[in-house]
Amino acid sequence: MFRVDIREMLVEAQPQMIITNDNLNARVDAQVYLKVRADEDNVKASVYNVANYKLQIVNLARTTLRNIIGTLTLKSANSERGRINEELRHTLLSETASWGIEILRTELKEIDPPEDVQITMNKVVKAENEKVAAVDFATATETQADGQRRAEIKKAEGTKQARILEAEGQALAIQLVNEAAEKYFIGNAQVLRKLEAVERALVQNAKVVIPADTQLINVIGELAGVAPIPLVPKAAASPPDRK
Repeated sequence: MFRVDIREMLVEAQPQMIITNDNLNARVDAQVYLKVRADEDNVKASVYNVANYKLQIVNLARTTLRNIIGTLTLKSANSERGRINEELRHTLLSETASWGIEILRTELKEIDPPEDVQITMNKVVKAENEKVAAVDFATATETQADGQRRAEIKKAEGTKQARILEAEGQALAIQLVNEAAEKYFIGNAQVLRKLEAVERALVQNAKVVIPADTQLINVIGELAGVAPIPLVPKAAASPPDRK
């Protein structure tokens, strides 16, 4: 009489060295989850159709892994673990169909290259990361420089606009002066030159002596908003008494 465990169980495929398609020795380890089907026929099959199904599963899994990974490069094997697991499970299901067991799932635990290859791969990955970092830094620097350039352009445009406005203001002031000159001094250029001299003297905070020219004083008073002070003639001297 045999006692058969129908619970889910784990079988270790044990690590092995497999030569990949790019001639690298990879250390591969996997595990298989299985159970005996819970009916009388399958329980009998697990006992009478196969001798030690656990050991047979281990040997079959190892052989299947060599066949699958031997067709792949090391890089492909690491990036296609899902496909390898599925192909391994499908092969085990097919080969153990008469054993009364069910292959639940398979898992690759590791696909490791030799130590010297791993060191080289790490250097390559590090170099790639440094390259990406350098590109990102260069891009950031270029973006910063572009921002500074745009700021300088805007500043220059602002300065240019301010100068234009200042020039327009000066032009308008000149126009107003010309209009005032035409209004008040048309035909009297000499009086205009005198007024300009007075203006320059006032700007320079100089002492100015203005002649008692009624027309000039009236003009200055009108421009300055100050009424001219009329001149008071001196009283005539009284003749001496004659006795």
